[in-house]
Amino acid sequence: MLWVANRVRVTVGTIVGLLATGHSFADILKAYPYLEEGDLSEALSYAAWRVEEIELPLAAA
Repeated sequence: MLWVANRVRVTVGTIVGLLATGHSFADILKAYPYLEEGDLSEALSYAAWRVEEIELPLAAA
C-alpha cells in the first residue's frame, strides 16, 4: 500500500522496514517530515491487519 501525505508517497513496507531495523518514530519523522506520528501508527495498524493469521483446522489423515 502506498501512503500518501502531502502528495508524497511512502509505502507501508518502508515504514515497517525502518521500524524493524531499529529506527524510532522520531527518526522516521525526521527523515520524512511530511508524515505525522498518527500516520506511522496507522501504517502499523494496516500492516497488522494485512498479515492477520487465520487458524484453519487440519483434515484428518
